[in-house]
Amino acid sequence: MNLRDKQILRIALPSIVSNITVPLLGLVDVAITGHLGSAAYIGAIAVGGMLFNIIYWMFAFLRMGTSGMTSQALGARNLTEVVNVLLRAVFVSLAISVLMLCLQVPVRELSLFFIAPSEEVTAYTRTYFNICIWGAPAALTLFVLTGWCVGMQNSKIPMVVSIVQNVVNILVSLMLVYAGGMKIEGVALGTVVALYSGLLLALLMIVHNYLRMRKYVVLKMVMAKDALSRFFLLNKDIFLRTCCLILVHFFFISAGAKLGDAELAVNTILMQLFTLYSYFMDGFAFAGEAMVGKAIGARARSIYDDTVKRLFRWGWMLAALFTALYFLVGKEYVSLLTDDAGVIASSVSYQPWTLLIPVCGVAAFIWDGIYIGATATKGMLVSMASGTAVFFLLYMLLVPMWGNHGLWAAFIGYLAWRGVSLTLTRKKIWR
Repeated sequence: MNLRDKQILRIALPSIVSNITVPLLGLVDVAITGHLGSAAYIGAIAVGGMLFNIIYWMFAFLRMGTSGMTSQALGARNLTEVVNVLLRAVFVSLAISVLMLCLQVPVRELSLFFIAPSEEVTAYTRTYFNICIWGAPAALTLFVLTGWCVGMQNSKIPMVVSIVQNVVNILVSLMLVYAGGMKIEGVALGTVVALYSGLLLALLMIVHNYLRMRKYVVLKMVMAKDALSRFFLLNKDIFLRTCCLILVHFFFISAGAKLGDAELAVNTILMQLFTLYSYFMDGFAFAGEAMVGKAIGARARSIYDDTVKRLFRWGWMLAALFTALYFLVGKEYVSLLTDDAGVIASSVSYQPWTLLIPVCGVAAFIWDGIYIGATATKGMLVSMASGTAVFFLLYMLLVPMWGNHGLWAAFIGYLAWRGVSLTLTRKKIWR
């Protein structure tokens, strides 16, 4: 293992640890609400959690755009721009947060109108939403700080913040619910307290590690027109790309629901295999963002080529590992999550699709990180938009013939096309 491989792992492994703490929190929230005496509490957590996942997912460009621009400025040794990117992105995140707080009522009511849960779940979801929305400034600013740290080749700070944030969330929620006598309010407050705790810790760690860079702050350059225009242009592409991503994933869920309860159950369980794989692959995508951006900023073509080659080597190794894992324990995994014999039996016929997830997804994940590091966001948008078109075309052609298997074929086709299209346009990255 050479120095470049060690650099990749130094960024990727902490990022993977950060990623896999995310589902833990959701499981704990469900476990807490599951003992409050009404299934409506679990429904409120599910609906409310989904709403905030969509909202925050849409603003993920704050992390990705910040990461790419920071790593390039670092590679170019432009430390003034490194600091300016951070301050500029924080300003934008706070502006978006203020807008979200002002529009919280129409956003909440419109979302509930489309989801249309029961009256009891709706009431609890409103309570949950009304509290959690005040965590938006912390959540969006944490996106920025995470992206900046990754751009600075430092994924240990986001890892520590993520772990501490989740621990605080669990402890505070448990204390408020079981010691404080709260119900859904306690879970929501625990989330908000954890977000601001994570933000405070992130700020303290960044100040501790990078206080020396305060001398590079040039406030008039932070809000410079050209710099802001570039920031919004790049992030506009990432935002539109994310909208396509959300559309495909949530259409996949809703289309499965229309095919029947058994199909919905199988799809929900098996899509967790895609999510698990994505947590690991995102770690190497983060490494791509940081290292490729730095190489491009430094105009170091040989380092760029070597980094891309090694990222794909790690990506294919991980894809092979996950394919073998899903082949060996796929049925046992389903049995862990459900004891419904019908769902377990039905899932067996879908196992070949889950085996295709790692192989068909590896290029999409790795290239995403490389393109973000290169701030080649237009290529990412074109790839995702065309991939979305492929998904819906295959859905219309195959679902009438194959049913739920057609839906899975459409999803795998969409995933594979993203990788293929990004590979075909890869030469544009350096140019």
